[in-house]
Amino acid sequence: MEPYRIKVVEPLPVTTPQQREAALKRVHYNLFDLRADEVTIDLLSDSGTGALSAAQLAAGMAGDESYAGSHSFYRFRDTVRDLTGYAHILPAHQGRAAERVLFSALLSPGDVVLSNTHFDTTRANVELAGCQARDLPCAAARDLDSHEPFKGNIDLETLEKTLADSGGPRVAAVVMTITNNGGGGQPVSMDNLRRTAELCRRHGVPMILDAARFAENAWLVTRHEAAYQDRTPRQVAEEAFRLADGCVMSAKKDGIAHIGGFIGLNNEELAQKCEVLLIATEGFPTYGGLAGRDLDMVAQGLLEVTEPAYLAERADSAGYLADRVRAAGVSILEPAGLHAIYLNAGRLLPHIPPHQYPGHALACQLYLQGGIRSAELGSLYLGKEDEDGNQVSGPPYELVRLALPRRVYTRSHYDHIGSTLERIVKAADSVHGYRIVEQGPILRHFRAKLRPVTAGGASPSEGG
Repeated sequence: MEPYRIKVVEPLPVTTPQQREAALKRVHYNLFDLRADEVTIDLLSDSGTGALSAAQLAAGMAGDESYAGSHSFYRFRDTVRDLTGYAHILPAHQGRAAERVLFSALLSPGDVVLSNTHFDTTRANVELAGCQARDLPCAAARDLDSHEPFKGNIDLETLEKTLADSGGPRVAAVVMTITNNGGGGQPVSMDNLRRTAELCRRHGVPMILDAARFAENAWLVTRHEAAYQDRTPRQVAEEAFRLADGCVMSAKKDGIAHIGGFIGLNNEELAQKCEVLLIATEGFPTYGGLAGRDLDMVAQGLLEVTEPAYLAERADSAGYLADRVRAAGVSILEPAGLHAIYLNAGRLLPHIPPHQYPGHALACQLYLQGGIRSAELGSLYLGKEDEDGNQVSGPPYELVRLALPRRVYTRSHYDHIGSTLERIVKAADSVHGYRIVEQGPILRHFRAKLRPVTAGGASPSEGG
């Protein structure tokens, strides 16, 4: 059962199919542009969408809003330092801000950043710095159906070869994302982290953790890595941080907060460079773009998130949804993680070609049929097309992510998701694809405008 009781509730928006159809058409079939009051169950992201605890709210009420040197900052700093072991802690308003500051200080144009898998904003911040982002996922990650427990690992053999290649561009950093969100929310083993750290030290390259979901990664390590089955999630997390040279974190995930993040570093020179950029773009180093109350709530959330009872229930509820999805006849990326369930849209909708975005088509159907908002992680997210609309590069799989806000939805909400998928499966052949009519140069999935495609390949307004 949930290790908490509900003290405050919020009414869910309930809309009709006609209202949802009109809303989706109004926003040019981009789910990011829907109003929150048009969505019944919002699984677009687990970032900043969790429910605060009574202790977090109480901590926020005691927040010190002094511009410099607030006691809220020192509580935040000490809590983060105790967890991570890093000497230098710099708050930022969220993870992508921390990435931008760190990469601006660490990278030079033409550098390469390696990762088990870069997430979208991480990749964008690397590329905006004039650098290349390369993913080196392990071989097991290519098998969606495999129950291999650590499919978030980096490919150590390829990593070693790349680091040893003196003739290529300079590798400026290795970013290990725990859990591997872009790779389906899969965890990274401590053995893989340790061996990656050893390779990085041997070649003089810093290893940086993208630690947004560090506690969930630690929980899965205690479940599946034999050497750690007698450790607590907190102990595993502490060891993971200390293997790395630093980290960036969005506290909107495993900080269970609505806003916040930080950079943690041991290198004093790099920390000083980051601090200058932080002052110029985020705020004074003792608030970093955050209110004092936010610093206090993040500090409390970082203590709560490694509690075994909390993590056990999160894993159990995610497993419940995974079972409902499988029972509805939809394949998922196995094994199910904690922060999201990834639907295999390509397998469910094989009649929709990649350049018509089967993942996006499934996401739209989830909204139209059940008022459920989700996120496509497929050809719309990662693909590129030529001027004629033919795909020139794309992802290996067409996925839809059902991200699970922390302490927000109950199992009856997940039953609704399962029932909605059952209806979609029964009429899967009738689901149509989409085409882009307007897009930006990067991160196009956030702002793209689309139109549905009929069986004849044209948008309804074009006939055919």
